[in-house]
Amino acid sequence: MARQASALAHLAWPFFTDAHRQFARELADWADSEIAPLVEHEPQDVDGTFREIVHRLGRAGWLEYAVPEPFGLAPARLDVRTVCLARETLGQLHGMADFAFGMQGLGSGPISQFGSDELKRRYLPRVASGDAIAAFAISEAAAGSDVASMRTTARRDGPDLVINGRKTWISNAGIAEFYVVFARLEGEERSFVAAVVDADNPGLRVSERIVVNAPHPLGTIDLTDCRVPATSVVGEPGKGMRVALGTLDIFRSTVGAASLGFARRALAEATAHALAREAFGKHLSDFQLTQAKLADMAMAVDASALLVYRAAWTRDAGAERVTREAAMAKLFATESAQRVIDDAVQLFGGRGVVVGETVERLYREIRALRIYEGTSEIQKLVIAGQLIAEAEGQQK
Repeated sequence: MARQASALAHLAWPFFTDAHRQFARELADWADSEIAPLVEHEPQDVDGTFREIVHRLGRAGWLEYAVPEPFGLAPARLDVRTVCLARETLGQLHGMADFAFGMQGLGSGPISQFGSDELKRRYLPRVASGDAIAAFAISEAAAGSDVASMRTTARRDGPDLVINGRKTWISNAGIAEFYVVFARLEGEERSFVAAVVDADNPGLRVSERIVVNAPHPLGTIDLTDCRVPATSVVGEPGKGMRVALGTLDIFRSTVGAASLGFARRALAEATAHALAREAFGKHLSDFQLTQAKLADMAMAVDASALLVYRAAWTRDAGAERVTREAAMAKLFATESAQRVIDDAVQLFGGRGVVVGETVERLYREIRALRIYEGTSEIQKLVIAGQLIAEAEGQQK
């Protein structure tokens, strides 16, 4: 894929160090060589292609950036700017490449951020090497945005936990080596727990694979008297919601980065098409309406990048929570990317809806990002809640 110089221009911003800049450029070059051939055409074997992408990312050392060095052991912190740069860079190439990297980070995020040293040593090196695919299992049929209404339960039985319930819309379901499962503690209405469940646990079964418009591994898992030892609990028992929200607090801004990558690719494709396509004796780029559309697209891309990397930098600078910043980044970047990609399709005209065109693929890939890890509507509630709480605190 030929990347425009403007796709890397933001690396000059003060959010980044020279190490960040080198990382982004080297990853872009490597991905164009090693990942592009895998996704040049719509993959027929989604699971196989996804696994191969994860394995290549791991073997080349890129997945080490999805967990804190040295593999999550204290006192290391995840460098969120690096994760955002990775997802943006891979997102410009293909949604599946971005998702393979992003899910390794999100799926293992509860362990790297809240897990015991034992859990970190057991799982994170295999996540970093690409030998273990991770999954984050929180959503249920009646508990998507309202995660606190989950019905999956965990009861204490001696030194073990026994989990029963069903999780759906789970990314990597069916190919993951382990799942971080969230459940309500029986008898404790407002207490939750997070626990690592290995894929070969006899109490865990993938009951359904879900096919969506932009193919990636997705499915439903059933947990039936699924027994795990107390050592599999992530964080403190009863504080599983803190684990979930703390993990999402970090990774929401990276969803914005992925959509930023999609938008950059759409803008590049639209600009190249406008320069090449002739109509009424002129190039499309000569028409003021085309120029206005391209200007709006470019402005949306830069504004998204500013919000995404503001959130990432704030976290990397030492903030424990970036709830407001991450919600703004995720909301604005995903909604903006949807508009940018739609404008690109419009500029392509009939070609824009032909299967096989890059902008057509991007049109399908972007839609889910406005939903997963908190819908746009939820992000607005989060942002407003933060504003109101801050104002109330100032009045006291």
